[in-house]
Amino acid sequence: MPTQQHKQSARPTFFLSTPIYYVNARPHLGHTYTTVAADTLARWKRMRGFDVHFLTGTDEHGQKIERSAAKAGKTPQEFAAEVSGEFRSLWDRMGLTYDDYLRTTEDRHKKGVQFLFQELQRRGFIYKGTYSGQYCVSDELYVEGPPGTVCPDCGRVTETVSEENYFFKLSAFERKLLEYYEEHPDFIRPETRRNEVMAFVRGGLRDLSISRTSFNWGIPVPGDPKHVIYVWMDALANYITALGYGSDDPSLLEKFWPADVQLIGKEISRFHCVYWPAFLLAAGLPLPKQIVAHGWLLFEQSKMSKSRGNIVRAETVLDVLGTDALRYFLLREIVFGQDGSFSFDALVQRYNSDLANGYGNLVSRTLTMVAKYFDGWVPEPTVAPLVDLGTIGEIQGFYDALDFSRALERIWDMVAVVDGTITARTPWKLAAQDDKASRAALADVLYSAAEAVRIITALVYPVIPEAAAKVWKQLGLGDITQADLKNLRWGGLQAGTKLGELGPVFPRAEKDAIERMQEMEEKRQASMPANTHEEKQTTPQTAQPSPAIVETATPSKTTDPGSSAVSAAQATTPESQRGSESQPAAMASAPAPQSGKISIEDFAKVELRVAVVRVAERVPKSDRLLRLEVDLGYEQRQIVAGIAEAYAPESLIGRKVVIVANLAPRKLRGLESNGMIVAASVGEKGTPVLAGFLEDVEIGARLK
Repeated sequence: MPTQQHKQSARPTFFLSTPIYYVNARPHLGHTYTTVAADTLARWKRMRGFDVHFLTGTDEHGQKIERSAAKAGKTPQEFAAEVSGEFRSLWDRMGLTYDDYLRTTEDRHKKGVQFLFQELQRRGFIYKGTYSGQYCVSDELYVEGPPGTVCPDCGRVTETVSEENYFFKLSAFERKLLEYYEEHPDFIRPETRRNEVMAFVRGGLRDLSISRTSFNWGIPVPGDPKHVIYVWMDALANYITALGYGSDDPSLLEKFWPADVQLIGKEISRFHCVYWPAFLLAAGLPLPKQIVAHGWLLFEQSKMSKSRGNIVRAETVLDVLGTDALRYFLLREIVFGQDGSFSFDALVQRYNSDLANGYGNLVSRTLTMVAKYFDGWVPEPTVAPLVDLGTIGEIQGFYDALDFSRALERIWDMVAVVDGTITARTPWKLAAQDDKASRAALADVLYSAAEAVRIITALVYPVIPEAAAKVWKQLGLGDITQADLKNLRWGGLQAGTKLGELGPVFPRAEKDAIERMQEMEEKRQASMPANTHEEKQTTPQTAQPSPAIVETATPSKTTDPGSSAVSAAQATTPESQRGSESQPAAMASAPAPQSGKISIEDFAKVELRVAVVRVAERVPKSDRLLRLEVDLGYEQRQIVAGIAEAYAPESLIGRKVVIVANLAPRKLRGLESNGMIVAASVGEKGTPVLAGFLEDVEIGARLK
């Protein structure tokens, strides 16, 4: 168990982790996004003087892997090693600075998981029971219903299983978890995920199955080898087994645990924010300081998957534009914690505007003029700082908060200011003058520009490390990885410094870059084996107090650690039903009443709830759509509604509305709409009028 003695080292420690990625899917941009964000944070913390330990790896057990390996004519170990090797090879090609890469098939992990199982058993939190019900092998998912029930995620018919299991007493931690969430409001970020998790726990926790007997590709239960430990307990334990939990050398655990930040995809929030802390509490271990869930990375407005033919491999971008272009796009274009979209068009546009024409052009014009007018020697300045030092502190705060997009936005504001200053002071005209005052003014403007480039380069280094290292050398400052970047102050670039060899940093992307990437992706799709693309989706089975028949929990949005996914409802909804601008997510134009009547059971399926509008804004390039963020009390949602012609956005802030809360998500103008605003259709033009209340109604209340 971590001790204060080990935490008091010469440098402050920082431990962060990605989820471990399930090996039935080769790495794509969803996996890359999470890992790049973690690498950026690791680089930033090292730059600030922290002793960083950055963990990633792969999750390699489970029935799906066992069957996929058999289809491929390989052993599960061979199959897992092959795909895990692709993850590690990609991370190494991208230069990611992980300190440890754990595979769940390693002996150190197996021993740690078995030790955890025994510890929970010794403390009285594990008992033996029986499960009978439906199971989807494709998604490693327990499904509630009779034999023949279709899996809600993939649509396949489930298998009937009846087996003896070990159960973890999750129900014993309901109150403790809620108290912990209240006492540590930053434990789960962003707030929407925290609200979802708390609502789930308040709904009641059932005991959790943590073993299987119907297959053997997993870690055996100590003393009962016919059982293998269920994949989620196995996988979650990696964060401590990698640090030596259950081994003879717990020094890393003592030094780095509890984790400072654990990065996850939002679809696995329940596992990491409910089951994981419950395991730790039961084992007497401290909880992570913070679990941060990012949004989904969507391509063509939906989850990347083989069935849609829209998987994008990172290698495609690396081959055409390089690693830094991909890193910059993912962190600048997508607000961390929110959903974001990827397209080759947007990537190339961002590359040319920000990297080639922005930062790259600033570096080139500045250093080229220093080389031309001062023979490559940094001149002596006399002017005040060109960069606002307060901005540096603001950017540092954004990095610490994982607000990468805003940090980069502010850095590129600096790029624009410096570029504008060069244009306004016209150094090329000053160089043409043959007097001392012009020469001094020339030295001032070029020193200021070069020093600003140094500060900008240091600040952007965690995001675009390859380009930053090149610029650092061109500034004559040597190896950026050996530089002290902890305290950035104006004047750090010494006059008389000799510039290094100059060269382009971000050449402008060729006109055919988009077509080349599209063609490369199509060829990769055609050559990829069929049995390694489906995302694992798993919901652990849960136990009722009865000793024989055990019901499952309600299926939820779940998938393998770190993968990018849409909700189950969206994943199984036909494209024609996901919505377009002609079908806005608001009942602004109600259909004519039908002659047929519905039963009370049919009506009960529609979940109407009261919400309050917190954010309202127009959707760009649309006269009819508004983007709303509504608060249901237990969670916040984004809804796109076709009411812009009737309501000004500012008039809706704070207004209570009625929404259909259980409508499947769909896309409108690239925005995900999670629900429908209820409105009446009035007059010949069908003008929408929002439903409301005369009395004060609590938000979140259900209409019946």
